[in-house]
Amino acid sequence: MTASSTAPVPSEKGAEVGRRIGVGLMYGLWKPRVLGAWRVPVTGPVIYAVNHSHNIDGPMVMGVAPRPTHFLIKKEAFVGPLGRFLTGIGQLKVDRHSTDRTAIGQALGVLADGGVLGIFPEGTRGEGDFASLRAGLAYFAVRSGAPIVPVAVLGSTDRPGRLIKALPPLRSRVDVVFGDPFEAGDGSGRRTRKALDEATERIQKQLTAHLENARRLTGR
Repeated sequence: MTASSTAPVPSEKGAEVGRRIGVGLMYGLWKPRVLGAWRVPVTGPVIYAVNHSHNIDGPMVMGVAPRPTHFLIKKEAFVGPLGRFLTGIGQLKVDRHSTDRTAIGQALGVLADGGVLGIFPEGTRGEGDFASLRAGLAYFAVRSGAPIVPVAVLGSTDRPGRLIKALPPLRSRVDVVFGDPFEAGDGSGRRTRKALDEATERIQKQLTAHLENARRLTGR
């Protein structure tokens, strides 16, 4: 897997605008409870590994995280005005069904510039339990050397809203728990298939343990 060196790196200013919009929407519509945000490194490249069980999980993390975030988002979401908006706030369009070299180059560029990359390592919305991880997270972590911060979003799927069934009930509590940063690689710098498989195993253990701890901490 190689990255394109010509891919434009999205603006951190755009991501900061997205964060501010997220702050207003998430705190205005729901009651986020944020735990462990102090664990996020203040500077330098970081990868958020976020469980994904509801459509609001990404916007919720964008709105409550201490630093502006560039999420890898499926290209199907980039349609019409929404697509232009997502691009404008520094989000990355990725084709999940191919080796998307443009998205890879942009994501590595974000990390090379010391930014924050957000990834749903399960690849798609599901149970949100980190049970099935794709190799992309390990690749970005090993290639860039950026630490991974596990993020658990809990409560977004507890029950449907009364007015809009596709959203959690308005003013309901959603917990976002940030974990301790960790390195995915073994320190050797190897990027072989075996090294990435081993990194994926290490990542899965760390993310699963964080999710269990987050559930104990929040009582969910």
